[in-house]
Amino acid sequence: MRKPDTVRAKLIVMALATTFAALVTTSVSMLVYDLTTFQQNWVEDLTTQAEFVATVSAPAVSFNDPVVARQNLALLRVRPQIQAGAIYGVNGVMFASYALSARNSAVFPARPGAIGHAVEGGRMVVFHPIIENGERVGTVYLSASYRLLDRLVSYAIILGAVMVASLLLAAMVASRLQLGITRPLEAVTDVARAVMQKRDFSLRVRERASGEIGTLVDAFNNMLAEVERRAHALQEANRTLEHEMTVRQGAERALLLADRRKDEFLATLAHELRNPLAPIRTGLDIMRLNRNDAGATERARGVMERQLKQMVRLVDDLLDVSRINTGKLTIRHDPVELHSVVANALEIARPYIDALGHTISVTLPDEPMHVFGDATRLAQVLSNLLNNAAKYTDRGGRLTLTADVGADGQLHIRVADNGIGIAPAMLGQIFDMFVQADSSLERTSAGLGVGLSLARRLVELHGGAIEAHSPGPGMGSEFVVTMPVMQGVQGTAPREAAQPAQGTPYRILLADDNVDFVNAIGALLRTMGHTVHICHDGTQALAAAEAFAPDFAFLDIGLPYLNGYDLARALRALPGLARTVLVAVTGWGQQKDRDMAFEAGFVEHLVKPVSVEQILAILAERRPGALVAATSH
Repeated sequence: MRKPDTVRAKLIVMALATTFAALVTTSVSMLVYDLTTFQQNWVEDLTTQAEFVATVSAPAVSFNDPVVARQNLALLRVRPQIQAGAIYGVNGVMFASYALSARNSAVFPARPGAIGHAVEGGRMVVFHPIIENGERVGTVYLSASYRLLDRLVSYAIILGAVMVASLLLAAMVASRLQLGITRPLEAVTDVARAVMQKRDFSLRVRERASGEIGTLVDAFNNMLAEVERRAHALQEANRTLEHEMTVRQGAERALLLADRRKDEFLATLAHELRNPLAPIRTGLDIMRLNRNDAGATERARGVMERQLKQMVRLVDDLLDVSRINTGKLTIRHDPVELHSVVANALEIARPYIDALGHTISVTLPDEPMHVFGDATRLAQVLSNLLNNAAKYTDRGGRLTLTADVGADGQLHIRVADNGIGIAPAMLGQIFDMFVQADSSLERTSAGLGVGLSLARRLVELHGGAIEAHSPGPGMGSEFVVTMPVMQGVQGTAPREAAQPAQGTPYRILLADDNVDFVNAIGALLRTMGHTVHICHDGTQALAAAEAFAPDFAFLDIGLPYLNGYDLARALRALPGLARTVLVAVTGWGQQKDRDMAFEAGFVEHLVKPVSVEQILAILAERRPGALVAATSH
């Protein structure tokens, strides 16, 4: 039984399609012509009828004789297709009317329409003027049944019957004529199908034919012989090409990902290095302007020391990663006691944990445990995990650190939290370089995204492994270090708040999540007599702004909970802050960052570190309410 997609079937279908196309074209042409003629005849007939009524009714309208007018309209009963008619006076008021059926009261237009005809649903209406002595004295309205659909259906039935009969006849003729062509072609098709299914190029077409079809059969057999010789070489070439394409595509994807992460890392690195530079610069300004104030100088020195340690940790992390990648990092392999490593890690991470108001519980085996490794590096690993847990847990969270020896004889150290958790899609990437669980502007913590990657590599240098587990976003996370010897983790530096002071001439709002920087700036401004209000996230700043009514607002862009762009737009929407001068103070300094700041409503854009001279210049140049065109620094 032949399949419907054989050449024979296609030839028949082609013949039928050609016949069908010709029939459709002819039918549509005839149908369009008939409908056009039908409508034209209706228009002419109805217009002639309206003209007749207008002529015989002109005297009745002129002499205000509605009885005669109604009698003239009653003559329309001889034309049952005309369902209703009316005569309107020159003032547009109905003078006389007529309806074919008393049971179906006709709906007449309140006033006559434009002269001419129109098709409305299943009706054709005509408005014709009544002319008497060259003047228009009224209008005739006729409404007739326009049964275009009935005519269309009847015509379509006739054309459909003709088309079916023609197609049946064409199918019979085509079926008889195509056998001489299709038999050899079907033989070629069967052999081609068998070759594709069996990959056997020794098959040949046995069907004989004359003329061009015979030449085609011979050429096909010769082609099979040639293909048989080259098939193996071609298959090898294809396999080689596919492999190369796969390798190249994988390399291209890896390069694109690496390039994107490199750009993100460089932008983040610039931001993270500018953050500690800002309070260092401010501390220098405080020490220079308050040389006789020992308390202010001591506080500034403390701020500068803490921020310098932060920069050193950032650089150390980068150097450690570079040393590991180049194989230059060496670790000691000495007996290390677990309790001392944990104590060192807690000493490093405790200030940051306490600053965020977290509680931490530590559960270790009672008996001493010794492993071979580098005590400093193992403490670095654990402190990194602890700082990471603290960083991604909301203030007042719970952290746990436990250690035990499993059934496999390996040491398992678990650092868990009840923080923001990790999305399932991120679990496989969380240990990659420069990857962060939260990279939005609203994040409450920052970093370079190298801490976990560094921790994993240090653990692997100790012959161990590290895994991340999380039920999902908002459900906390757990990091498990497994090793035959002990290991450690490092984290970010703790933040401490500087002390504020006093103020008068301008009311200034400061919003920045870098506590040292914003408190130092606030203290400096208060010593100059300004009233200063300090906030550490976007929502605090928005809540305090309306009541505080600042003259100037210096806002960080990467604020937690509500970023600086959205905060600026919200402040601009408050009626009482229309005169407030908004200044962006941020570590993001590319041109696109400046453009986004000005679009959000900032009139100045300062890149950290910011000197006191820049702030004083803005206070001197920008009077509140004078919101002139924004300039960048």
